Amino acid sequence: MAGTAVELNGRIADRVRELRAARRLSLDALAARSGVSRSMISLVERGETSATAVVLEKLASALGVTLPALFDPPAGARRPAAGPIARRGDQPVWRDPDSGYVRRNVSPPGVAQPMRIVEVQFPPGGRVAFENGAREVRVHQQVWVLDGAIEVAVGRDRHRLRAGDCLAMDLDCPTMFHNPGRKVARYAVVTASEPAGRR
Repeated sequence: MAGTAVELNGRIADRVRELRAARRLSLDALAARSGVSRSMISLVERGETSATAVVLEKLASALGVTLPALFDPPAGARRPAAGPIARRGDQPVWRDPDSGYVRRNVSPPGVAQPMRIVEVQFPPGGRVAFENGAREVRVHQQVWVLDGAIEVAVGRDRHRLRAGDCLAMDLDCPTMFHNPGRKVARYAVVTASEPAGRR
């Protein structure tokens, strides 16, 4: 498992600071844009809190990136020789303190490609809801269930997915993930982004 919770909080802190600085946003401006309080953003940027997936998704959206991008090392810490392979032992693994779901960022960091792959292990009864809406970038997502079953709500649509099923969606409306079963569900999430005006 790559990195402790403290190390990952530090990495997320560095990335949020880096992305906010690159966009020349003050704490107040990012708070207004994301709907996350200034004090919470400050805690995240100092690595003093384990922010939930919901908070991180709001920050990622406001910063114009996808959630997996917040787990990349900051630009100054990236190893030039890392190359196109992310070895399993180097892939960041993070647990959402709210829902308990565990995500492994599978894709190599810093590779100039629009897609990201994440593996998720979702505990029985787990539920997480994202307040997705309009973004600066259009974000496509596919969810491929590898084991168990999950329920996914995309806006008003409800989908029950079992092992082998794959759901395609855009992250432009509220989404909710729920594991209604008694065992851990495991699924892969592939996310790709493009400028919002492109179709």
